[in-house]
Amino acid sequence: METGNTQTQTENERTSDKTIAVIAYLTIIGLVAAFVMNNEKKDPFAAYHIKQSLGLTVCGFAVFAVGMIPVLGWIVSFFGSLFLLYLWIMGLINAINGKAKPVPFLGNKFEEWFQNI
Repeated sequence: METGNTQTQTENERTSDKTIAVIAYLTIIGLVAAFVMNNEKKDPFAAYHIKQSLGLTVCGFAVFAVGMIPVLGWIVSFFGSLFLLYLWIMGLINAINGKAKPVPFLGNKFEEWFQNI
């Protein structure tokens, strides 16, 4: 009887961790909310996706800054935005499926850059 309760608690924790990971990908406000929510629990899965989302956000600001340069910056910004959209979708899908898998191309760098978070 004790194991059934423990199993339910573990499933609830996994669901909570996946929820925090998914919230991290939903806007900057979601990223901050996920960071605050995970600050209490210190769950490695949620922290992993928070790092990935933070990396995508930083890259998004960089693409926005490049987009301020006339003509060439606009072109680079357009394709950079499409690339970031692809990375964001891949990260969100990994979070929904419960996988701690880095986003393509930049995910390993995000882990390295934000290892202290």
